[in-house]
Amino acid sequence: MKRIVILGGGYGGVRILHKLLDSGLPSDVRINLIDRNPYHSLKTEFYTIAAGTSADKDVRTTFPIHEQVEYLFGEIENIDTEDERIFIRELDDPVPYDYLVIGVGCEDNYHGIPGAELYTNSVQTINKARRTGLAVSNLDAYGTVVIVGAGLSGIEVASEIRESRSDLNIRLLDRGASVLNGFDPKIQAYVEEWFQKNDVEVIHHANVEYVEEKAVCNNGSCFPSDVTIWTAGVKPNHLITDLPYEKDQQGKIILNEYCQVPTSTNVYAVGDCASSEYSPSAQLAGKQGEQIGDVLRAIIHDQEPQVPKEFKLKGTLGSLGKSDGFGNMLKQPITGLLPRLAKSGVLWLNKRH
Repeated sequence: MKRIVILGGGYGGVRILHKLLDSGLPSDVRINLIDRNPYHSLKTEFYTIAAGTSADKDVRTTFPIHEQVEYLFGEIENIDTEDERIFIRELDDPVPYDYLVIGVGCEDNYHGIPGAELYTNSVQTINKARRTGLAVSNLDAYGTVVIVGAGLSGIEVASEIRESRSDLNIRLLDRGASVLNGFDPKIQAYVEEWFQKNDVEVIHHANVEYVEEKAVCNNGSCFPSDVTIWTAGVKPNHLITDLPYEKDQQGKIILNEYCQVPTSTNVYAVGDCASSEYSPSAQLAGKQGEQIGDVLRAIIHDQEPQVPKEFKLKGTLGSLGKSDGFGNMLKQPITGLLPRLAKSGVLWLNKRH
């Protein structure tokens, strides 16, 4: 019996699962997929839940059903790499593995700022996005929302809340000189202009010193805030920290050319847990998942795996509400309705797949 255990039903984990199922599983192979939720969540759309413009049922899909796949739902407490087993809070017995895929994702990085974890909301999990959406929806007229971080997540959260609640005061704290650091200047200027037109206050060169229950203190001044949303960076899931594997400066697992841990070649990492030259994204996790799926497929069929081919990402898409957006498409910055339609198309494809 060969037991494959996939930790995490995100973009990477699900892509691996589909690859293996599409190839036909040998009769002696069993797969366990472990996730805290009984469905696959489309994380790129969590900002719509936080803004109250989508129900969570609209941003999740069911896992594929197969007689050789068993799903275990619960909170992973420990990855025992010495005895090769996984401990889950809700289960009495650990889950053994012969091959392990680590795809437990990321969590908010609070950078040691006092009060940030205690007093801010998040969009990093579907449960946290739900709580954020409830907090925003329950605000009285003219309430204040402060969003810390002006990367892609912060931009989409701010613009979606503005489109949902025209009455709210929205303030976006940006550490840099312009929103969307790393994007093309044309896109940065377009988004800045969108915020000006839609009465979203952007404060550049922000330096959040601490967060209180009803305030965010930045550069010596405390801004009142009824709801504070943290989008100021992420780090690999805390489960990765204690693993005895070599990691990069961001705490992600370094892999060999087969996407394996060099010292434990039956262990793979995908998505936010895997070291990569690219920035974290659903697209990256999907590409890595395809690579791992091909390697595992060869191994379980007793074939020599091929070194995965290098891939190129197609670009990044972002939304500004339901009818406006931005993105890099074919290495060109594009703004307006076209990238927004493209993003909706990607979402449709993910649901259909």
